[in-house]
Amino acid sequence: MRLLAAGVMALAMTAATVPALAEDAPVAFGGGGAAILKWTPEQQAWGYRNMEKVGPVAQIRRGDHVFPLPVADHQIDPAFTYKGKAYTAESYMAAWRVSGLLVIKDGKIVLERYGLGRKPDERWTSFSVAKSVTSTLIGAAIRDGYIKSLDDPVTLYIPELKGSAYEGVNVRQLITMTSGVKWNEDYTDLNSDVAKVGLSILEPGVNPVVSYMRKLPREAAPGTKFVYKTGETDLAGILLSNAVHKPMAQYLSEKIWAPFGMEQDGIWVEDIAGHERGGCCMSMTLRDYGRIGMFMLGGGMAGGKPVLPDGWVADATSPHVKEPPYGYFWWLTQGGYEAEGIFGQSISVFPAEHLVVVQNAAWPVAWDDDTDGARQAMLNAVRAAVK
Repeated sequence: MRLLAAGVMALAMTAATVPALAEDAPVAFGGGGAAILKWTPEQQAWGYRNMEKVGPVAQIRRGDHVFPLPVADHQIDPAFTYKGKAYTAESYMAAWRVSGLLVIKDGKIVLERYGLGRKPDERWTSFSVAKSVTSTLIGAAIRDGYIKSLDDPVTLYIPELKGSAYEGVNVRQLITMTSGVKWNEDYTDLNSDVAKVGLSILEPGVNPVVSYMRKLPREAAPGTKFVYKTGETDLAGILLSNAVHKPMAQYLSEKIWAPFGMEQDGIWVEDIAGHERGGCCMSMTLRDYGRIGMFMLGGGMAGGKPVLPDGWVADATSPHVKEPPYGYFWWLTQGGYEAEGIFGQSISVFPAEHLVVVQNAAWPVAWDDDTDGARQAMLNAVRAAVK
């Protein structure tokens, strides 16, 4: 259930403020609560590539050059069998409603395909892939001196948490979800924390996520227990913007988007207080997803200069949590690491193979073993095809 955990709360907070949609929306959208989780296939295909028409967003500005992704002379068409049925890339994309599939091997594109009517210049929402970007920006803030250390207390950067269960929790424990703060992420329970956090302004002048989470109790000593808490990824985003004294989208533009060479402006969905969601919902082109993978694969360099502290990428993608294997908002896989989001979004990086695989999709379910099993089978087939 990890991908379902990775995005529902942020989606619910976004959907709670959905305005009337743009006139070019092909279908009517319901509003309120977690309505976005129940979008029809038609609503998904339009909404996921038009999030700026669904709610408030911040712009992530590109620069004046584009990181090249040349097309390799030899293209692959991975084939595999899953649960007794044979698939090619084309039939896999059709069966699992994939809007974009990109494979970059040794810096060159060996597969790039689109579905669901999507065009190469159209963006697609990330859902919880954004979490991995948030933790990466925390690394940039450490290199820049805005954050002194991962051992710093969270309350140094979010003083409103003083006296709460986050007293004594450090930045490292926040970005590995080992704070020890009690949290209920049951999506079937309307009284769960994940269903209630951030939906309204509880205290004027205080971010609604901070207001809610500073009232939570502690259930374990900091650093001793992993519990997936989507709310903490938004706290990480608030911590970052407080530390750098800039909006997250602006800092991302300055540190990665512009100097690395993204091809198009990105967008980042904002919460009801006008702050970018640390845990959800950036939108970018398929190739720019690939460039995030290439940025990580290259050790965090942009424009020929290091963006992250020495050794950060290796540290961020090491198992700070053993079960499930988890780094700094990165999921660890056999031979690599992934940024993942519900409904089929992923950036998979395999460093030893110099390989980046990106998928955007509109799965019929947020996540389940069968659907993600097909994605894993596709990844295995890609890895075999590029050897």
